[in-house]
Amino acid sequence: MSQLIAGIGDRRQRPRIGAAVVVRSLLAMFLARVGSLHALSQTRSSPFWQSWLEAPLPSADTLGRVPEGLAADGLRNVLGQLYTRLKRNKALAPTAFGLTALVLDGHESHATYRRCCPGCCQRIVHVGEGEHSQFYHRWVTAMLLCGELRLWLDTEPQRPGEDEVATALRLLARVLRRYPRAFDVVLGDALYTDPRFYCFCQEHGKDVLTVLKNEQRDLLQDARRLFEDSAPRTLSDTCEAWDLSGFTTWPQVGRAVRVVRTRETQQVRRQRGRATETLRTEWFWVTTLSAPRACTAAAVRLGHARWEIENQGFNELVTRWEANHLYRHHPNALLIFWLLAMLAFNLFFAFARRHLQLQRRDNYTTLHLACCFAAQIYEGLTPLGPRSP
Repeated sequence: MSQLIAGIGDRRQRPRIGAAVVVRSLLAMFLARVGSLHALSQTRSSPFWQSWLEAPLPSADTLGRVPEGLAADGLRNVLGQLYTRLKRNKALAPTAFGLTALVLDGHESHATYRRCCPGCCQRIVHVGEGEHSQFYHRWVTAMLLCGELRLWLDTEPQRPGEDEVATALRLLARVLRRYPRAFDVVLGDALYTDPRFYCFCQEHGKDVLTVLKNEQRDLLQDARRLFEDSAPRTLSDTCEAWDLSGFTTWPQVGRAVRVVRTRETQQVRRQRGRATETLRTEWFWVTTLSAPRACTAAAVRLGHARWEIENQGFNELVTRWEANHLYRHHPNALLIFWLLAMLAFNLFFAFARRHLQLQRRDNYTTLHLACCFAAQIYEGLTPLGPRSP
């Protein structure tokens, strides 16, 4: 890891502080979940930094300025090497029925009315009786689902005037070059039920499974009519499913597709009043997976696995790792901070779930482990001294 970080490119001609020192400092900030460059700079007197960096901790201004010139491909290589090491160690298991899935989804990191940069997207927001220009950054990110591990592979910023599917295709092309055999099927929400996305995946030999919505779509209308004439298959006490192949109502894809439908019931106890409520949901998925390769249960499980990028991915990064914090409003700096948060996420959970003994994993939460990492930084700091009377 140290050799890979040392090879990250830097646009500065004569840097006084090496790029590796800055990257290792920011990686420690994310692992300890400090959440702020200024909060990190207050720990400069800690003896931890001399052993970790073999140099003093850079200032908050330096830690925010240097990522503007760092090469994102260097961090992508580190993510790739981490995946390769886990793969060689047999730590990556299939998601469902022998199939490994890649999930693509978009995430908006922040929005503002006051500041913009060359990489900002712009939209008009109606506020009261007026209209205001809002600037925002949005990312399309790829997460690999492999057993109990969730690995971030790559991210791509959405360019001004570009839709999310076009950004996803550019990201998927790079992921396929770096990880050609890492996954079997690509998962997405209803936005990715797009002919461009399906045709691209078919050209590269990958199957697709996405949510099917929009009542005006001919494919959904035909599927509803056919499902009404067929009996459901019971998958469990709370789930019944319909599964039909050979739909040609979507000619833009160039091949017949398969549609899976489920009706599910769930008992939910409300916090207010403690009353139990029965929730009924209905799902439609469209996929290029054949029935022999993925049975109905496998297709349903893959369809629900798409939520992992929201529940275990973005929610974790934003809530616990402060990935949405605007450390530096610059296109390349924002990309570097996102990639560093993804790398810290992968390292942390690979260590927690593959290195720690089972007894320690059962007795301590991941939040406790993060506090232990932070304790190493704050240990040995100079006390503030006695309080003034």
